Amino acid sequence: MRRDFEEPVRPRSEQVIGREELLGRARGQLSRGGSLLLHGPPGIGKSTVLRAITAEYAESARTVLRCSATESESHLPFLALVDLLGLVADEVADALPAPQQAALEAALTGRAESSLHQDGLALRLAVLSVLRALAAKGPVLLVADDLQWLDAPSAELLAFAARRLGGMPVRMLGAVRTGTEPKEQEHDPYLRAYPPETLALRLPPLSRPQVSELLTARGYGGLRRSTLRDIHHTSGGNPLFALEIGRALAESPTPPRPGEPLPVPTSLRALVLSRLELLSAEARQTLLVASAGARPTQSLLESAGRPDAEAEIALAASLGLVAAQGPDGHGPDGQENAVRFAHPLVSAALYAQATPQDRRAAHAALSTAASEPIERARHLALATTGTDEQVAARLSEAAALARDRGAPSVAAQLGLLAARHTPADSHVGADERRLRSAEDALTSGEIDLAREVARDVLERAADPAVRVRAWMVVIDSAGQAMADVEAVFPQALADAGEDPRLLALVRYQLAWRALLVEGAMGKGREEAARAAQLAATAGDRSTELLALSFQAQMETLMGHPAAPATLEKALAEPQDLRVAVDHNGAGATRFRWLIMSDQLTDARVSITRLLGEVRRRGIVESEVHFLRGLAETELRSGHCGRALDLAHESLRLARDTGIGEAAGNMFTSLAEAAGGDVHRALVLAGDAVRRAEDDGDLIYLSRALGALGHAQLVAGDAAGTVRSLRRARESEQRLGISDPARGRWHGDLAEALVLVGEPAEAQDVITATREHAVRLRRASVLAVLDRAEALVKAATGQHEAAVQQLTSAQDRLAQLGYGLEEARAAFALARLRAEQSGRGSYDEAARLFRRCRAMPWLRQLEAVAAADSAPVAAAPGVSAPTAPESVLPHFDRLASTERQVAALVLEGATNREIAARLFISVKTVEATLTRVYRKLGIRSRVDIVRLAAGQRP
Repeated sequence: MRRDFEEPVRPRSEQVIGREELLGRARGQLSRGGSLLLHGPPGIGKSTVLRAITAEYAESARTVLRCSATESESHLPFLALVDLLGLVADEVADALPAPQQAALEAALTGRAESSLHQDGLALRLAVLSVLRALAAKGPVLLVADDLQWLDAPSAELLAFAARRLGGMPVRMLGAVRTGTEPKEQEHDPYLRAYPPETLALRLPPLSRPQVSELLTARGYGGLRRSTLRDIHHTSGGNPLFALEIGRALAESPTPPRPGEPLPVPTSLRALVLSRLELLSAEARQTLLVASAGARPTQSLLESAGRPDAEAEIALAASLGLVAAQGPDGHGPDGQENAVRFAHPLVSAALYAQATPQDRRAAHAALSTAASEPIERARHLALATTGTDEQVAARLSEAAALARDRGAPSVAAQLGLLAARHTPADSHVGADERRLRSAEDALTSGEIDLAREVARDVLERAADPAVRVRAWMVVIDSAGQAMADVEAVFPQALADAGEDPRLLALVRYQLAWRALLVEGAMGKGREEAARAAQLAATAGDRSTELLALSFQAQMETLMGHPAAPATLEKALAEPQDLRVAVDHNGAGATRFRWLIMSDQLTDARVSITRLLGEVRRRGIVESEVHFLRGLAETELRSGHCGRALDLAHESLRLARDTGIGEAAGNMFTSLAEAAGGDVHRALVLAGDAVRRAEDDGDLIYLSRALGALGHAQLVAGDAAGTVRSLRRARESEQRLGISDPARGRWHGDLAEALVLVGEPAEAQDVITATREHAVRLRRASVLAVLDRAEALVKAATGQHEAAVQQLTSAQDRLAQLGYGLEEARAAFALARLRAEQSGRGSYDEAARLFRRCRAMPWLRQLEAVAAADSAPVAAAPGVSAPTAPESVLPHFDRLASTERQVAALVLEGATNREIAARLFISVKTVEATLTRVYRKLGIRSRVDIVRLAAGQRP
C-alpha cells in the first residue's frame, strides 16, 4: 500500500503503560503502509492499545471506519458492516453499479432479504468498491475491535476486500481475543479478514514495575512492595486483573496483613470460575487444596487425602481451569505430576471464595502431606487459630531455614506468622520475632515492609535493646535519604544509654549520617572509628567489621595514609560471613581499593565472587550494588556492551525494590554514554542529579554530576560539561575527597575546557589532580591526565610534544587494560595528526572503538572523519557518519530550523529525538526534512551525510 498517511503527533497517553516497544513496532508497520492485528487474552489491554493507535493516526486519515462487536450480537448478519459503512456508503453509493448498490443497500438496511448466498458476488464487489472510492478521496483507517465476535457475513466481506486493496491507502487495525496460554497460529483465522503481510502482535503481560505504574496512575498507589509483588503474581501481569485487585484493596476496610491472600473481587471470580459449577463438590475441594499449596503435585494432593485427584485434575484441565499434563504425566514446567492453574488468578479466586473453615482444613491436610519443612510449618500456621508457642517455634525454625537457603523474603513472611502465633508469656517475645522478620525484609529489598514492622515494634516495646534494633531498621530503610530520619538519632541515642553494644550500632549510623547529610567525610571517619572501638569492647564483631570497613572506605577516598592498615584490620580474622559479603563490608571495600588501584583482573574476580554469594543468600540490596560494581569493572576494561547489560540489570532490580535508584541511574548513564544511547545517558544522569539533590545526598551528587558531565561531553556539549564538572569539583573539595580514581571526571573537565577555549584552566586542573594521582599511584588516572594535557599542548601550538604524549598515554592505557580510554587516546591522536597534515586516518581508533562496542564514540569519530573528508569503513550495525552544524558548507540555502534538523540528522538522531531536542513535533520534523531534501536536490538522510562529507549524493 502507498504511504499516504502522515507521521502523527504522538501525545503520551496516560492509559497506555508498559507498551512502548509494542507501540514502536506498530508505528513502524503503519508508517510502511501496513495493517495491524493485536491479539491476547481478556483484560490484557488490546482495546486500550487499539484506541491509542487509532487516536494517533485518525487525524491523518480522511475517513475512519470503526466497529466493535459483542458476543450477544454476533448472530446478527451484517451488523459489523453496518457499523463500518452505514454512515459513509451514501457518500460514494452513486458511483456503484446498480446491482452492487442494491445489494449493499439491502445488507445495510435490512429492508430486503439479503445474504451472501443470494447476493454474494454483488455484495462483495460493493464493499470493495466503497473502500476503493473512499480511498480515492484520501487515506482510510478501518478499526475493528473484538474480532472474535464479528458476525460471519461481515467477516467474509472484509476478507474479500482486504485481499484486493493492494496499492490503496487503506490501513486496517484490529484486535482479537486469544487464549491465556499462547498457542501457535491461534490468531490465524482472523488474519484472513486482513490484507496480506498484516503484522500480528501479541500483547505480553506487564512487568512488576509496569503494574506498579499502572496502579499509581489509576489512584491505587502507596502499596507495599510485597503487596505489589503479590498483585503482579496473582494478576499474571494482566492490566485489568491488576486494576480490579487494586480497586478491591482500596475499598477494603482492613487490608490483608503480610502473608495473607489478596482480595479477589466478585467480578474477577465470575470471570475465571464460571466453569467451576461443572465440577463435583469433591473436585472443587481438590482444587482448593491445590490452590493452598505452593507447588502442588498430583502426588501431594493424594497424600493430602484427595484419592481421586488424577481424574479430578484431568476434568479441571478439560474445562480450562488447570493446564493439561503431558502424556508422560509431567506438567508444562516438566515437574512430575505437576498441577499448574491456567492462570494464577484461578488459584487466587478459588482460595478467596472458600470459607475460612475450608481453607483451614486444606492447610491442615497439607501440613502433614508436604515433605518440605518450610511448607509444613506454613500450612500448620495457617491451619491454626490463636497463639501457640509450638507453632511459633516451628515457624521460627522454618524462617531460619529459609534464611540459610537464601530466601529472606520467605523468612520475613514466616517470621511475621511466628510473631502472630507467639503467646504473651513466651520466652522469645513476639517483638523479637517481628524485628528478625523486619531485618529479613530489609535483606530481601522489601524496604517498606521492614519500616512498617519496625515502627509497629517501637509503638509497644520498652526493652532498650529491642528499641535500638528497631531504630536501626528505620534508619536503614531510609537508604540514601538519611536526612528524612534526622529525628530518629536523638531517640536512638537515648535508648542506647551507656551500653557499648547499642552505642556502637548508633555511632555506626551516625558515621553514615555525617557523610550523606553533612558531607563531612572526616567526621564520618571519626564516628566509624569510635563505633569500631565500642563494638570491640562489647564483643560485637559484626558491627566492628562494618565500622572498620566504613573507616577504610573514607580513608581511601580522602587519600589518608592509614587506609591500607585500616582495610587490613577490616579483613582480619575472625570474620562474620554475612558482613564479609555485605555491600558495606570489607569485601566490598577491598573491591573498591582494587579497582581504584587499576587491578582490574583481581577486581573482577573479587566482585564476581561477592555477587555470586549474595545471590545465593538472597541479599537483594548487595546484589544491586555488586551488579553495578561488576558493570564498572567491565566498563573500565572496555567491554561496553557487557557493562551496559549489567548496568541495566542492576537498575531494573533497583527500581523494582526501591534500593539505590539514583546511584543506578548515575552508573547506567555512564554505561549508556559508552556503549548505548547518548540521549538516554543525559536523561539518566539528569535524573540522578535531581534525586541526589532532593535526598540531600552529597556523596552521590558529585558522582551524578560527573556522569552528567561525561554524557554532555560525548553529546558534544563542551560548555555543559564544564558547568557540570566544575560543580563536581567544588562538591568533592567540600567533601574532602582527594583521590581522583573515585570519580575519574578530571580528564573530561580538562578536555572540555580546551574545547571551550580555556587551556590555562585545563592545565590547572591537570596539575592539581596529578599531584594526588602521583602520591596515590593512580596509573590510569595519570595516563588520562597526559591525554588531556596533550590536548592543552596542541591548543597552544606544541604539536610534536602533544603527539608524543598522546602516543605514550595510549600505550600505557593499553597495558593497564583500559580499552575505552585507550581508544579515546587513539582518537585524539588521529585528530591531532589530521589537523597537522590536513588529512589523517581514523582506522586504528575506529577499530578500538568497535572492539569496545563503544557506539556513541564511534559515531562521534565518524562525524569528525566525515568533516575531515577521511571516511572510515563502517562496521555492521554502526550508524552513518555525523557532523556538527558548523561543518555544513553546502547548507547555506537552508533556513535556521532546517539547518538544525540537518545537523541533528548528522549526529544520528531519530525524528523523535530531533523533535525532543528542538521542542517541535515529529510531524514538523518530517515536513522540515522534506523541505531540506527538496532544497538540496537529494532524497534521503544518507544523502545528507554524503553531502556533509564532500561526496556526491
